[in-house]
Amino acid sequence: MPIKIPDQLPATDILRQENIFVMSESRATTQEIRPLKVLLLNLMPKKIETETQFMRLLSNSPLQVDVELLRIDDRPSKNTPEEHLNTFYRQFETIRNRNFDGLIVTGAPLGLVQFDDVIYWDHLETIVNWAKDHVTSTLYVCWAVQAGLKMLYGLPKRTRKQKLSGVYWHDTYKDNSHHPLLRGFDDAFLAPHSRFADFPPEFLEENTDLDLLVTSEEAGTYMAATKDKRHVFVTGHPEYDHLTLHHEYVRDTGEGMEPAVPVNYYPDNNPDNPPRVSWRSHGHLLFSNWLNYCVYQQTPYDLDHFSEEYFTRDED
Repeated sequence: MPIKIPDQLPATDILRQENIFVMSESRATTQEIRPLKVLLLNLMPKKIETETQFMRLLSNSPLQVDVELLRIDDRPSKNTPEEHLNTFYRQFETIRNRNFDGLIVTGAPLGLVQFDDVIYWDHLETIVNWAKDHVTSTLYVCWAVQAGLKMLYGLPKRTRKQKLSGVYWHDTYKDNSHHPLLRGFDDAFLAPHSRFADFPPEFLEENTDLDLLVTSEEAGTYMAATKDKRHVFVTGHPEYDHLTLHHEYVRDTGEGMEPAVPVNYYPDNNPDNPPRVSWRSHGHLLFSNWLNYCVYQQTPYDLDHFSEEYFTRDED
C-alpha cells in the first residue's frame, strides 16, 4: 500500500518519478482502510529535502500510511519557503489533543550546541512527553537520539572530537539478531552517519534499560529500543539519499572546515568520483519493520481508545 500525503506536496512528484506508489488525499478517502497515522517532526533546515527522504522510506510497506508534517515552532525558516510551511506543516497546538500511531523526530544540525542553548528545547521536551500518552511508537533519528536520551533517561551530551561522516559497517549486537526490528537484516550491513554525538554501547548499557540492537566498531551504537518498542533510537541517517553526504562535504569544505572525506562513500575515496548508495535496502527494511512490529502490531485499532494501560495490558 502507498503513503498518503497532500496532493500538492513537492515530494509527491519526486516519489512518483521514482515509481513509488503515492496516493493522493482525494484518492485515499475512497478506500475503506484504517491507515496508520504517522507524524513527522521535521527539525532539519532543508525541510522539503528531508520530508521527501523520510516519505521515500515510509512508502516501502504493505500498510497505508497517512503522514502529517509537524514544525517545532513558528520561527521563519532560512531554507524552506514560508508558503510551504504554512500550507503543509501543522503547529503542535493543532494536534496535541489527537493520537497517532507513530512519531518520527528527525535529526538537527545541533551537534555542537549544548542542550540549554537549543532555542526550542522546552517545546521539544513538551512534544516528547506528550508522545508518551498519544503515540504508539516514537522513532528518534541522529541528533534526536541524543535529545531523547537526555529527556527520557537524563543522559548527558557526549561529543566526539572529530565528526563522524561516512558509510560504516554494522553488526547485530550480541544475541539480539532475532529482534523484530532486525527481521531480514544481514549479519553485517552498511549505514550512513553524519554526527558529532557519541553513543558508546557500554555507556548505554550501564545507564539505560534499552535493548542494544546494532553497533559498529567505528560508529558505536546504531540502533537501540525500549523493551516495549515504544521508543526506537537510530543514531545514523538511513533516510539519506545518494548525494546528501556529498553536499555536506562540499558545504563544510566551502566554509573552510577542512572536513575529512566521508568514509567508504566515494569510490577509491576520491570526491571526484560519483558516490554509490550501499545502504538503501537496509534503510527501507528498517522503516518497514518499525511500521509493522513497533506500530501496526502494537497500536489500537481505534486511536480514540489510546491509553498507557493499553500498552501495559496482560499479554497472556
